[in-house]
Order: sequence, then C-alpha cells, then structure tokens
Amino acid sequence: MKEYKMRRGEYLEERVPDLQAKIEEYFGPVAGTEEFEGVEMYVVEDPSNPVFDRILAGRSDYGSKKDRLAVHFDERPAEEVIAAGQADAAAEAVDLKNEFLLEVTGRDAKSRRESMKRTVEDSDDVPEEV
Repeated sequence: MKEYKMRRGEYLEERVPDLQAKIEEYFGPVAGTEEFEGVEMYVVEDPSNPVFDRILAGRSDYGSKKDRLAVHFDERPAEEVIAAGQADAAAEAVDLKNEFLLEVTGRDAKSRRESMKRTVEDSDDVPEEV
C-alpha cells in the first residue's frame, strides 16, 4: 500500500468530497470495503481495465495531521498482459493511475516521486535500535 500526501494547503475531503464516486469513475464499481494495513479501503473487485486484478483505495487518517490517500493496485504481470495482446490496456492503466492520483492529490508524478524520496531519506536519518 502506498500513501500520497495532498498538495500544500489542501485536504483530501476538500479535493474529493466523494472518494467512492471518484474511484468508480476511474476504475469501475466498488464492491464494498475492507480493512487493509489498518485502513478502511474501498474495494474494486472487477476493475474496468484488464491490467488490474483488484484495486483498494481509501483515506488514511493521521489524527492531528492531514489525511492521506492510501491505494493498493493488484496488477497482472506485464509479460502476461503483453502476451494477451493488451499492451494498449497497460498504457491506459498507467495513465489511469496517474490521472487519478493527480486529480485526488493535486500533485503530478514528479512531485509525488520527489515527496516519496524525501520520506525515505528522512527515515534513513533515524538510527536503528541496538
């Protein structure tokens, strides 16, 4: 599962008041919810794009901090997708993910990558317990 921050000064609830509807718009009907790594997530069991096997997305609550978008994409292996002649679907899947994340978080792929790099670098500064 990956978590994505919102753009500075923005909140998930303000950007996307109906997260379930936004998920359905991009990926297909939501079959229900389930807890995944401690987060209540919407589940798309049969995504409209054949590259995805299953999609989980929800709001990760951080109490006093800003909420984050939490997502988990179960995807078929690239070799299998290409062998099935669905290379176009694979390209569309990448576009769908990027457009969804941009619309929900307000951050483009480059900004999200840099933010994740900073998060990893910051965690490297924390000494391991002896």
